[in-house]
Amino acid sequence: MKRSGWAVITSGCVVVLLASLGHAQQTDFTVGANAVLSSTYNSASQTYLPPAEKGGTYASGSADIVFKNRVGFNGEVAFRATQGLYNGYQGFRPVFYDFNGVYRPRLGRNVSPELMAGVGGESVLFYNHYATCNSNYSSGCRTNASSNHFMIHIGGGVRYYFWRSFFVRPEAHLYLIHNNVQFNSDYVGRIGVSLGYTLHPN
Repeated sequence: MKRSGWAVITSGCVVVLLASLGHAQQTDFTVGANAVLSSTYNSASQTYLPPAEKGGTYASGSADIVFKNRVGFNGEVAFRATQGLYNGYQGFRPVFYDFNGVYRPRLGRNVSPELMAGVGGESVLFYNHYATCNSNYSSGCRTNASSNHFMIHIGGGVRYYFWRSFFVRPEAHLYLIHNNVQFNSDYVGRIGVSLGYTLHPN
């Protein structure tokens, strides 16, 4: 039921995005590389402590539409490029996705700060390579389970157009993840840099 709800929301956003293209001042697409940061548990009172949600390289991508008043909206996703090892024994991969309102004032011809805030979710995939499988599987099998959480997102960056419509954007993001019980903290930071392209209307 939750998956079908997210599918409806995503489909609605895509329809609005496509319908808005004709009236938008510009559309941007980015890909990036990021690091994720979070606090570490300091007490030794428990045997199995939830680990800090950090480490590894995260790939990201985003698309946005900004109107002539420099206000718009975007969608973005960031995911761990390779599996991490949860508490030293189980493979896992976090995925962050969010939808935001965007404000982009202009400082000069080639420089533009970017502020965003919105909502989204975190999906943490856990991999089990040692599951008991049906005897019909000759090479074994791999099962996985996911844990999904609602989150609030704020972020920002500064884009610099270095050649025509291509830009680079150093950026920082903060996630407040509801009931993030698999990890030590509900607060997760993401810092990185994106390479983007601006599609101007004809």
